[in-house]
Amino acid sequence: MNKLSFFSLTMSFLSLMAFWVIMSGFFDFIHLGLGVVTVAGVMYVNYQLKTHRFFDDDMDDLSEVRFGRTVYYVFWMVLQIVIAGFHVVRIIIRRKMPIHTTMITFRANLPSAHAKMILGNSISLTPGTLTIDIEGDLFTVHAIDDTSFAGIATDEMPRQVLKLFEKEERQVVEDLKIVTRTKSTN
Repeated sequence: MNKLSFFSLTMSFLSLMAFWVIMSGFFDFIHLGLGVVTVAGVMYVNYQLKTHRFFDDDMDDLSEVRFGRTVYYVFWMVLQIVIAGFHVVRIIIRRKMPIHTTMITFRANLPSAHAKMILGNSISLTPGTLTIDIEGDLFTVHAIDDTSFAGIATDEMPRQVLKLFEKEERQVVEDLKIVTRTKSTN
């Protein structure tokens, strides 16, 4: 593991302390002192965790991430959450709308475990879908209906995640299979 720079440690400490102050809402000596102790403890435990590799392709740092693309991805992801949220509201409001809950599996050809984690979390953040399992490059996802997993089926969301790490444009999703599909009417 690379040694952490003073700048990295300072930025981590300041951002965690800012979070502590915002969440506690107290500015007295006792609370700030407890914040310093807690933040130091969290940073120590986090440093110890970084010394272990849980996956072969673990990233020690985020130098592989294209930070300019990250800003775009955050705004794109917020838009997807809003669109999916309105879709779920439409399902809830329309009592007669049939729901076809679906469990799908697919393989994602992504460059690292970090990229797979981002894809899994992005899927779960989007209303109407939930990442059930990620085993290697095999994802299992539950969707409330066909529209909810359309971004996966068309490879749109996985390609956006790939663009965080690579400039190359290529297909990410392979072997998409519908495992189960239920039909129920509200």
